Amino acid sequence: MDPATKATDTAGTAGPGRLDAGQPAIDPDATSVPRATSARVEPGAPVAIGTRAPAPAPAGARVATGWSRPVDRLAVGSVPATALNLNVAGRRLVGPVQGFGRLWQKRYRVRLDGAKVTPQQVVATWKAEFASFWPQGNRFYGPITSLEPGEVALLNLAMPGRQTLSTGVMVIYADDESFTFMTPEGHMFAAWITFSAVAEREATMVSIEVLLRTNDPLYELSMALGGHRVENVFWLATLRNLAARFGVEGNPTFEQTCVDRRRQWRNARNIRYNAAVRTGLHTLTHPWLMLRRSGDGA
Repeated sequence: MDPATKATDTAGTAGPGRLDAGQPAIDPDATSVPRATSARVEPGAPVAIGTRAPAPAPAGARVATGWSRPVDRLAVGSVPATALNLNVAGRRLVGPVQGFGRLWQKRYRVRLDGAKVTPQQVVATWKAEFASFWPQGNRFYGPITSLEPGEVALLNLAMPGRQTLSTGVMVIYADDESFTFMTPEGHMFAAWITFSAVAEREATMVSIEVLLRTNDPLYELSMALGGHRVENVFWLATLRNLAARFGVEGNPTFEQTCVDRRRQWRNARNIRYNAAVRTGLHTLTHPWLMLRRSGDGA
């Protein structure tokens, strides 16, 4: 095992959480959730995550920090003509409770040693330049300026066989030191993904924290056949790119814990929204779109 990796598989017990003292728990059935930083899960119990929740925004409001307003179905704004825009518009947000597979908690971290930069500066840059830190071949079509609560981004992700998976995310929470994505129906994961930075021993520590279940049985099979490794490589590369942006040769680490080994068979029907299947069928019937996207260097 790579020394940078710490993985455990504990049936029905939680991994190491980062639940700050005095923080309330959030119901995972909610479609609008603030900073998803950690979890402790007991067998059969709903997931609770730590939060620094501000007062919810008024209905219909969009603010620079805090919660997004509740939404029933997602809408996608303007995207480039070369983007593959599928599986987002009209979809609902889903969290781990609505997912199918085993429940995983993952944390990726990199320390920006030597960089004279505050957590707030790191997060501001991350929001403004988010797409530039992704590994080559993956495209993030978000707002032109910065990621704010309520924003919906389109994702075109590189898949085996030179295929593309089209899906998306929504920003459900943001403040000066963190921001959180939630995934829609059909995405690989029913998940909360939080990006944050904190001051730690005279340096800034940057983290990506994920609480996820796969959305359906097909995605669960793909994770067992190497999907976890692909996901981990993706986020570790993202942190290296972010560290390089601040002049640091980053050495990111990660840990992952299976906090619930049970699969939620009641949600197996999620497969009808599977974005990989739907994108593949669309590509078969529209093969010229692959040629158009090949010219997009984003």
